[in-house]
Amino acid sequence: MDIVTFPGFNISIEIPKVAFSILNVDIHWYAVCIVFGIVVALVLCKISKEKFYIDFVQVLEIMLIALVFGVIGARIYYVLFNLDTYLENPIEIFNIRNGGLAIYGGFIAGIIVIIELCKKYGINKLDFFDYIVPFVSLAQSIGRWGNFFNIEAYGYETDSLFRMGIFTSQGYMEVHPVFLYECIICFAMFFILRAMQKKRKFVGEICFTYLAMYSLARFFLEGLRQDSLMFMSFRVSKVLSLIIFVYSCYFLIKERIKKMH
Repeated sequence: MDIVTFPGFNISIEIPKVAFSILNVDIHWYAVCIVFGIVVALVLCKISKEKFYIDFVQVLEIMLIALVFGVIGARIYYVLFNLDTYLENPIEIFNIRNGGLAIYGGFIAGIIVIIELCKKYGINKLDFFDYIVPFVSLAQSIGRWGNFFNIEAYGYETDSLFRMGIFTSQGYMEVHPVFLYECIICFAMFFILRAMQKKRKFVGEICFTYLAMYSLARFFLEGLRQDSLMFMSFRVSKVLSLIIFVYSCYFLIKERIKKMH
């Protein structure tokens, strides 16, 4: 058991990594949170009325395939930017139960798969993304609690009211609970994007609004984290977030101007 505290609220919690075991195989809370987020998102996706004329059966098939490749992509991305560590113990590359998934790697792989499958089924890819991204945001919000159980995705030391106390190899530290900040932001994004679905003004509006909001939030949150993936002296996710934000804003402004003419 690990112990996590929230001193500002006088809360202390014992954190187990293992949720339960099946045939002597430990199932970690990290995996439970991610799977639960995906299931909730798919259920809400199914009952949504704003389907943009897309059959949910096709959505389900595409998303399940994209999820598999997304996990692979998220792991490859994480390993590439921690290559020295994994070269020392290559078998650990396949051990994802303790974390080590980079969300942008999952995004890249998942988006490529979705675009190719949309071509196969004759689905407009932007309609598809407009349909699913609110629920993706919700899945992210729930899945971030996996970082809590793994005690990861935290930030620098702080005396903020919302600080989280953890025990590390350097001793006791009180840090920014960055996973919690992102969880709250993604949860708020879910409601904003769902409201936008009911009055979509142009194809791609929901998708690129999601990308703009998430990349902007991630740009600032990445600056708080201690465990950022680095390339040379650059925080990879911060650079990628800036690129995504600029392109998303360009797309949204361009389409709004077109609607005005």
